[in-house]
Parts: sequence; structure tokens; C-alpha cells
Amino acid sequence: MTTKPSSWARGAALRGLVALPLVAGLATAGWLLADRSPEPAPAPLPVARDVASGPSVLEVSAPVKAQEPGQGASGQGGKSPLQQWAEQLAGPLDIPANALIGYANGELALRKEDPSCHLSWVTLAGVGSAASDHGRGGGNPLGLSAAQAKKYGDDAATAAGRALCAGGTDLGAGTGWWKAIAAYHPGSDSELFRQRVLGMAQLYATLSLDPASASSPRVKATRFALGQLGLPYVWGGNGPDAGAAGFDCSGLTKASYDSAGVALPRTADSQFRALPPVPASEEPRLGDLVFYGSPATRIHHVGLYLGNGLMINAPTEGQAIQIHTYHSKGDDYAGAGRPA
Repeated sequence: MTTKPSSWARGAALRGLVALPLVAGLATAGWLLADRSPEPAPAPLPVARDVASGPSVLEVSAPVKAQEPGQGASGQGGKSPLQQWAEQLAGPLDIPANALIGYANGELALRKEDPSCHLSWVTLAGVGSAASDHGRGGGNPLGLSAAQAKKYGDDAATAAGRALCAGGTDLGAGTGWWKAIAAYHPGSDSELFRQRVLGMAQLYATLSLDPASASSPRVKATRFALGQLGLPYVWGGNGPDAGAAGFDCSGLTKASYDSAGVALPRTADSQFRALPPVPASEEPRLGDLVFYGSPATRIHHVGLYLGNGLMINAPTEGQAIQIHTYHSKGDDYAGAGRPA
């Protein structure tokens, strides 16, 4: 069964407006079975239209659990545990400490007001990233509408939390989280906004538990890939800096690691064969590359693993770079490789 894709747009601040579909739900995806590499290729493989495919869909998901905000009275030096927590994470997460304190206070306020909502500061941080780069863009740091601000209060983070938790929402569950972000930011760019919030919230959650990895090539590559969300798939494309409107799958993974100082081969198949494999018994980690095809013959597709079962993916013609579930029943997932 193929679901009708929705349209979504990339804002002017993200290299112009691009209206491209986002696939949601189960779909039959040709890129899982057809060759998409930019090098000269043999005759195209037939597309089996009766095969339900896997990672070209995004199953509803909420960000994983993050490091708890510090709480308690001020200690030595007069700084509260919350201030110390924010100062320790501000650099690794690239979020101003005062913004982090705001997001944490929003979580702590909603824990008391609505504990069944399970609001996490990383969701507020994802919203802050997507709405204003954590206030660096000025104006409205969490993108609250005038009606939301009037209804839910003057403190931006707490008001945003109340808006997200409205109507008995459980943000700890994927369905509730996904619907809440859509309701928070409706409009023509709602799908892109949700993807950006999900991607950054997941990154923040992972980094909060391992802040020492923030300067690693795999984190730098992941940040680059997340910055391309909404650009179009372009077969053979190496991105705007190389004169293309967007990327194909291996063009995206190569450019992501080029930005981190790690050179990769250009095609999905050559990347698969050049990288140390991740043991099949292990889940990939942030920044690993996930591959599709046949190891014995040809690998035809690659994505960059984000964590929590998600990857950053340049799927196929007519679709935007977006976040997808990386492994679903019936796909031809071939394994993961670790560039760094």
C-alpha cells in the first residue's frame, strides 16, 4: 500500500524554498531495490512493486531519555546545580547556558503541573533550535504564536511546555509527541519543523549523556547532515556548495564526513566496503552509516544513523532529505559501518 505523501517546505534561511514530499506510513519505495549510485551502473534492477519496504518510512518516535537537569540549593561558589548543569552542557550542545536553564525550568514546571505529560527539556531545546537557533535569531525564541503566549503565560519555555502538553498529551510516547509538535507549529512548513525538532532533540539527548563526544567527527558529521533536512534528493548531487540543489544518498554521507575532516569514497557500495563493520549484534551508534542491498553483489543505498532507530536519509527523486526509521521488517538492510 502506498500512502499519499504530504508536502513540506524548507525556509528561506535554509537555502531557499523547496516543496518536496515527506513519506509517512508504510510505502513501497523503489530506492530500496533500484540502483541510486552516481557512478556508471549496469542495467537497473527491477523494482518489485509488490514488496512492502522498510526504512523509507518514519515510524512515530519520541526522543530518548536525556541527562536530568540539576536540582537543589546553591552549593560551593554560589551556583545552583541547575546552573552548573547548564554550564557543563552549553558548549557540547552548542546551546547558550541561559537557554538551557530555561528549557530545564520548563521541564521542571511541567513535572509539577502535568506529570503525565513527560515533557523533556530536549523537546523544548529541539523547538528552540528549529524556531530561532535558541534565541540567536532574536524575537520569539520558541516560536510561540500570540494566542499561545496569551493563553499559556509569559515565560516562554513554560508556556511552550503547556502548549505541547495541552489536552492530556503524553510526550513520552511517539504518537503523542509527533501530534503535539504538529499542533504547536501548524502551517506549510509543519513537517519540516517537526523533523528538525526531532533530529535536534535526539542529538541533544545523546550528547547530554556523552558530552565528551561533541567534538568528534561523528557528531560533526551528524550536525552537518541535520542541517541539510529539506533539501531535495538529486541523483549524483554533492550539495549546494558543489553547485547542486541537494544530495543523493552517498553524496550526503560523504559531504557530512568531509565537513568533519574524514574522507569517504563517493558511492554507497564503495563506502560499505571501505568502512569497518559494526557487529550485527550491536545497534549502530550516532554517526554510523547504515547500508541497504546485498553485500555479496551491490550496496545501493546508505543513510547516516541518528540514534533511537532513526537515520538521516536522502531517499530518492521527488523527495527531500528527511529522517526515517532505519530498519523495518522486509527491507534489505545490509549492516552498518563506522567511519570514525
